[in-house]
Amino acid sequence: MNFPFYIAKRYLRSKSSQNAVNIINFITFLVIVIGSAALFVVLSAFAGLKTFSLSFTNTFDPDLKALPISGKYFSVSPEEEIALGNVAGLANYSKELEERAYLTFREKSCIAFIKGIDSQYRSVTGVDSTLYFGNWGVTEYNGVMGIGIYNLLGVPLDNYQTPMTVLVPKPGKGSLSQQGLNATKPYNELPIVVSGVYAVEENLDKKYVFAHLPLVQALLEKDSTQISGINFKLNGQIPIEDIKTSIKKILRDKILVLDRQEQNSTLHRMLNTENLATYLIFTLVLIIALFNVVGAIIMMILDKQQNSKTLFSLGATIKELRTIYFTQGLLVTSLGGLIGVLIGSLLIGSQLAFGWLKITPSLSYPVEYDVVNVFVVLATIVVLGFISSKIASSRISRKLITA
Repeated sequence: MNFPFYIAKRYLRSKSSQNAVNIINFITFLVIVIGSAALFVVLSAFAGLKTFSLSFTNTFDPDLKALPISGKYFSVSPEEEIALGNVAGLANYSKELEERAYLTFREKSCIAFIKGIDSQYRSVTGVDSTLYFGNWGVTEYNGVMGIGIYNLLGVPLDNYQTPMTVLVPKPGKGSLSQQGLNATKPYNELPIVVSGVYAVEENLDKKYVFAHLPLVQALLEKDSTQISGINFKLNGQIPIEDIKTSIKKILRDKILVLDRQEQNSTLHRMLNTENLATYLIFTLVLIIALFNVVGAIIMMILDKQQNSKTLFSLGATIKELRTIYFTQGLLVTSLGGLIGVLIGSLLIGSQLAFGWLKITPSLSYPVEYDVVNVFVVLATIVVLGFISSKIASSRISRKLITA
């Protein structure tokens, strides 16, 4: 067995004759355990919140989405649609047409997006799971709106006598007042009979009204080939980058192909920044806590000064003596970090199993057990323990031993 490691292990298990040194060592070890457990719990809780936040957008966001490089719309020919259907790795795709619109019902009104969707949209995205009540309708003029719009306008379901009206400006150049000189109405309108209501989260609940794609194309005066986006669902058998390349070859330079993260790049960037900031803040707390390790090792050096003199007299070098206390500090921090992660794992596991911490009476606080977080916490503890142990063990010198 390595000589410095053997001595360090003995020092780790043995108690000092000075009770104050034992208390300091215990407090140091406890601080490391609590600090590493806290860091792991916070990282796991933030990972759960990140997944929980992204779950709202993922119901509307497909695996891949094609958007126009410039402008709001682009055209897809029947030949291109056939070619897209033959792309390896695609399970399905759907077309959509989206535009901001003015919604009015009786004396109430609001601004939202009218989204025209085809028959494949519900199988490509997870929007079916968001339906709160009602259904997707059986007639051409049926539509589904968010619960925020539903509460604001008070539109009853299946109201065929007085449906909600969707208004959009007529396409063209010049101001609306100039167009009004040549046309009876400067806008197009579409009656929508609300057949269902979806609910996801506040912002999305106030954003969309879903309707049939041909109706929205007629409302916006677009032909059957003009759309604002194509949603793609993958089968997971082909790398996503290869599928992106295949789609771009078919639709050429008129579109961008975005994955889930790119579709919500701002949200992902914000969440990643918050995660990094949280990690750095708790790492700073650990750095402050690990100053105790430096103090504890120095106290141990002074307490074991006579032992060090004996070892030096028996032939141990200054380097070997430094290695003894460096190894001891590394063992203390590594063992404390490991126990802390185990305690944190038990807390996170109990939350996943029993949901004892609640946000609402029916919703448990979201957490996520990620093996990456285990390695991050252990690596952080070991690195900080290495630095603090190196600083403390460097206090060993010939002058101290021979004093």
